[in-house]
Amino acid sequence: MIELKNIYKIYGDGDGEIRALDGVSLTINEGEFVAIVGQSGSGKSTCMNIIGCLDVPTSGEYHLNGVDVSTMKDDELAAVRNKMIGFIFQQYNLIPKLSVLENVELPLIYRGMSPKERHERALNALDRVGLKDRAKKMPSQLSGGQQQRVSIARALAGDPSLMLADEPTGALDSKTGKEVLEFLKKLNEQGNTIVMITHDNTIAAQAKRIIRIQDGKIISDERVDEE
Repeated sequence: MIELKNIYKIYGDGDGEIRALDGVSLTINEGEFVAIVGQSGSGKSTCMNIIGCLDVPTSGEYHLNGVDVSTMKDDELAAVRNKMIGFIFQQYNLIPKLSVLENVELPLIYRGMSPKERHERALNALDRVGLKDRAKKMPSQLSGGQQQRVSIARALAGDPSLMLADEPTGALDSKTGKEVLEFLKKLNEQGNTIVMITHDNTIAAQAKRIIRIQDGKIISDERVDEE
C-alpha cells in the first residue's frame, strides 16, 4: 500500500542545509498497524506529512496504492487525501459550531456526495465508534475521549485506504488514551491499515510493527511480538 523509495526532504542549501528526511525507504502493506517513533526533530512528522500527502519530497518516490504521488500538485494531493486517507489528529480538529454528525459529514461534502449518502455514512461511522446516540450533540458537550472518537468516525466515514494517526492520545489522560488505543487496535483487526506517529515508546508498543526514526533516517524496523 505504502512504498517510499529513497525519500529526501531537504530545507535550505549549502552550510544551512537541513535533511529532515535523509534517504528513507520503507514499505507498509495493507492491513498493518505501524507506529513511526522518534523524538522532536527526528523527522517523524516530516515522514507523516509525506505519507499523508500533506507535502512532497525533495527527491525520491512515494507510491500509495500503486499511484506515484511524489510529484503531484497541491490540488491533486488534496484529492488523494480526501479519497484515500483518514486523519486522526492529537487535538481532534472538530469545528465547535457544528454538531457531531455535521463534523463527521464535513469531508464527504468535498467529495460531492449527496446529503442522503453522507448522512448515512456519518451515522454508520458514529455507530462504529459507539457514539451514534451523540450525533446531535455539540463537541463541547463531549469528553476528550469522545471527541477523539468523533475524529476517528470522521476519518472512517470516507472509507479510506489508510488511517493516519498523529499522536492520537497526546491530549488525553492515560486511562482515556488507553481506550482510544484499544479502539485503534480493534479497527486494525477489522482490516483497517493504520500508521500512528508518536514519540512515546509505550504507545508505540501497541502497534504490530515499530519503525524508529532518528536524524532523518530509519534506525530500526521491528515486528512486535504478540502475546
